[in-house]
Amino acid sequence: MARQKGQASETREREPGMGMAPIIPRRVFFTRGVGRHKEELRSFELALRDAGIEKLNLVHVSSILPPACKVVSRTEGLKSLAPGQVVFCVFSRCASSEPHRLIAASVGCAIPADRAAYGYLSEYTSFGKKEKQAGDHAEDLAASMLASTLGIEFDDELVWDAKKEIWKISGKIVRTMNITQSAVVDSRGYTTVVAAAVFLP
Repeated sequence: MARQKGQASETREREPGMGMAPIIPRRVFFTRGVGRHKEELRSFELALRDAGIEKLNLVHVSSILPPACKVVSRTEGLKSLAPGQVVFCVFSRCASSEPHRLIAASVGCAIPADRAAYGYLSEYTSFGKKEKQAGDHAEDLAASMLASTLGIEFDDELVWDAKKEIWKISGKIVRTMNITQSAVVDSRGYTTVVAAAVFLP
């Protein structure tokens, strides 16, 4: 009987999720990169290398910025990471082999004024849009999602600059931003662009 009790105890201890602390990132940094190669996979790896995150095992997550999550520089963020580390990120990627095509990958961010509230991150890719246009669109997506959860009324058909004025007047959204990488595809193979918000403990 004692052995059976011990086995039952061991089983309970091994049940998945028991005793695990929630994983809530406290910091985030933004990065971007571009890569070119005749092989698409290699162009992707070179884009990651340009972004400084090629040595990490990236796990793509959805688009919530945790409450009080601090934005740090890329330099500070990369110092905190080790090769092979599993890292959560909101990630945008765009690739093409069509010569002269303009491509872009962007991650937008909207941070609420209330530090106890969560914010939003958005992924966006485009063909034919300039870097500023793609970045503004990603930023608009993040801000619109946050505004809808905060109860800020707005016309979704308004242009981005007009929406920004509404966010500012409401006082509920303290900051919006984006990280965007664009590139014109050359004739030597594939071009890949990436943008990422990388979470840190």
